[in-house]
Amino acid sequence: MSQIALTIALPFLAAFLLPVIGRVYEALARVLGPLVLLYCLWLVLQLWGTGDGHPVALAMGGFRPPMGITLYVDRLALLFTLLVSLMTLLLWPWQRAADSRECALTLLLAGSASGLALSGDLFNIYVFYELVSVASFGLVAVHRSGAAFVATLRYLVISGFGTVLALTGIALVYSQTGTLNLAQLAQLAPDLLAGPVGLAGFLFMLLGFGVKGELFPVNTWVPEVYATAPARASALLAGLVSKLSLLVVLRLLVLLYQQEQALQLLLLLGVLGVISGELAAWRARDLKRMLAFSSIGQLGAMFIAFSIPGNAGLLAGLALALHHLLVKPALFLLAAGWPGAVERLRGLARGGPLAAGLFVLLALSLIGVPPLPGFWAKMLLVVGLAGQESGYLLALAVVLGAAVLEASYLFRVVAQLYHRDEEAARPRPYLLDLGSAALAGAVLLSAVPFISPLGDWLAGTAAQAGDREGYIITVFPAAGRPLYSAAGGGKPALAAAGPLPEPKP
Repeated sequence: MSQIALTIALPFLAAFLLPVIGRVYEALARVLGPLVLLYCLWLVLQLWGTGDGHPVALAMGGFRPPMGITLYVDRLALLFTLLVSLMTLLLWPWQRAADSRECALTLLLAGSASGLALSGDLFNIYVFYELVSVASFGLVAVHRSGAAFVATLRYLVISGFGTVLALTGIALVYSQTGTLNLAQLAQLAPDLLAGPVGLAGFLFMLLGFGVKGELFPVNTWVPEVYATAPARASALLAGLVSKLSLLVVLRLLVLLYQQEQALQLLLLLGVLGVISGELAAWRARDLKRMLAFSSIGQLGAMFIAFSIPGNAGLLAGLALALHHLLVKPALFLLAAGWPGAVERLRGLARGGPLAAGLFVLLALSLIGVPPLPGFWAKMLLVVGLAGQESGYLLALAVVLGAAVLEASYLFRVVAQLYHRDEEAARPRPYLLDLGSAALAGAVLLSAVPFISPLGDWLAGTAAQAGDREGYIITVFPAAGRPLYSAAGGGKPALAAAGPLPEPKP
């Protein structure tokens, strides 16, 4: 299991070497990134196949937590690591392979995203989150268009503000507990983080890490960036980076903040995100902006799901996140080959029937039309909300109203695509973008007959991710439960982690 650390180290090393190699061996530089990502993908699949499904803690360098760097590998972290390698490989900038900068930034994103998914302490979560930000800024502005630069500047300013908020929240948590290790924080949180200072730390971290997750109100960068960035950068941001932010929030909720005040705060911000995002998408007249605003609303629904107490909320949130990760990048790739204004889409299905058909399929699943996977994901959210008290019932009404708005503006796009217009333009989408979207559509349809076993597996993953006591025991094991050391080749390094140090007074 210790080899999982290579999914962090190898992309970082390749990102550093790629510009140098490109000056000497251009042919090698073109394939270095995909080869590294393929190896990381194979490595994760191998670990997935040989593992027993139980979480494992890796003490990097052999230093026992909480002093050392801890990587936590459960089913959810392994799933995200797999998705990082797979998505960066599928969205690799093949058409600009000679541009070592974009390739290096994609590798930097892959390494930092894997590190973020595996981190077991707040310090490294913060470090990898910042590296994800650096890679995202570069990918948005890499084509050097004026509009992209302006959007990147806004993104940079808001992300910088979020960085300050996240760092402030981490400082408040440390001031109360004297540690940043998540497992130790999970033990100390009920006593030391339940007060006003601890909740203020949660609010600051939620807003800080929520910038990438398009959380209201720190999401004003989204429409400009998604509308002007290269299609593959928009796909990575909407599909992958936003879900990493969700993962951080999930860990904070499960391990540190299970009190009602934290859940109610997340519920409120999620509801405001759904309302603002879906209304803005309904009013939008540009396709990319429409997709960007709708992404805000859909991420808001995921935050609502995570605010539901218990594993039902985690299951609904993960189902929505995985569905969005599959569908929304494909929609951005399709939109890249079409005119921006919705009115200019008239009759495009005549010249591109495959692209139009894929858009219809993906839109139907996004709306939640049965039996597509999107329907079952939304059904989990509806059932979870329906079983809660009055505040959640209001959120249920908002979610149902948002579904109606989604259907309205997406069907408006479909109507334009299939409008009979003999003089309609016939754009030719980039072949790899169309192929990636077709792959997403194929996966979507292939999942329909396997909804039940997929749901069972995801329920088990959600239950493991929500097991706070299991997280603590894995990182600070009882006698006979080994803590694995990456420096020791995956062999047991410690029979027991020993008692926790006393918190700071």
